[in-house]
Amino acid sequence: MLRIFHNTKYEFIKHWKLAAGLTVAFIAAGLVTFGITGGVNYSIEFTGGTLMQVQFKQAPDVAVVRGTLDKAGITGAEIQQYGGPLEYTIRARDEKQVEAQAAGAEGVSKQIQAALDQQFGAGNVNIVRTEAVGPKVGSELRSGAATAMIIASLFTLVYLAIRFDWRFGAAAVLATAHDILVTFAFIKLTNLEVSLTVVAAILTLLGYSANDTIIIFDRVRENLRKPHKGMTLAALLDKSINETLPRSIMTHATTLLATLALLLLAGEVIRPFAWVMAFGVFVATFSSIYVAGPILLWIESKYPRNDDSATAMAAKAGKDLSPPSTKGGRGTERLAAR
Repeated sequence: MLRIFHNTKYEFIKHWKLAAGLTVAFIAAGLVTFGITGGVNYSIEFTGGTLMQVQFKQAPDVAVVRGTLDKAGITGAEIQQYGGPLEYTIRARDEKQVEAQAAGAEGVSKQIQAALDQQFGAGNVNIVRTEAVGPKVGSELRSGAATAMIIASLFTLVYLAIRFDWRFGAAAVLATAHDILVTFAFIKLTNLEVSLTVVAAILTLLGYSANDTIIIFDRVRENLRKPHKGMTLAALLDKSINETLPRSIMTHATTLLATLALLLLAGEVIRPFAWVMAFGVFVATFSSIYVAGPILLWIESKYPRNDDSATAMAAKAGKDLSPPSTKGGRGTERLAAR
């Protein structure tokens, strides 16, 4: 059986200040971009309007296409190259066009098709895909997506509170919140279009990140039940991360390969999902090591346990994780029984 990164002794936790600086800088860059360029680039699904993917027989002049649409009354349309030089997407989400969807979902798309056929000739423009969403539907989809993310976060919080001591649960929840913030910053910095597939990727990342943190925290909890003479909680966290490192590397590598296959081969529609997931693999790994661990250390130092457990001892700076000794070895027996 292939075994990689076996018996490693990397010191991860001591670099938490550098990791914190990098993640704060990345989130700040995303916030600055929000301030400069405005909000998120929502798709037609959330804003309402008409999206058409068209294929020309000969590469067109974008200025001519735009002028043709303007003459037909489709003003302010977004025209972008989609894949090769012959394919383009046309987004008509001006207020008038969005309102037109309420009257008839296909009205604007037929208007665009007629204008293109008149300019370039019938049969020279092929309509590959059409999406038409009214303003009410777009608003409902946006509120539904936000509700789904909130409910998923709450269920994750409840699960972690039951599964772990509240200190572990709080650290895992804050690490997952970090992942969401960093992912939103990535979406904004790369100007990805936020569609339902991107929302699905964020929800997937929410569970993926929490799972990665839980794996490490499970090992930490197991190691806390063992005697570790001369070892602080920071050192025990490093030990636990190193022990789960082979499993983490194999899991993340497999997920990343599948995501890269989607990114390179699945086409433009699924590509935003693949971008978010590929970025999420790295973010989940980063946060489970450099966010969840240091937060747990901070919580343990501020709110140490009142019993004689190994974790309470570790919360005190300079103390080790050796079990307390009492007459007859009762302290050791109590720790082992937990």
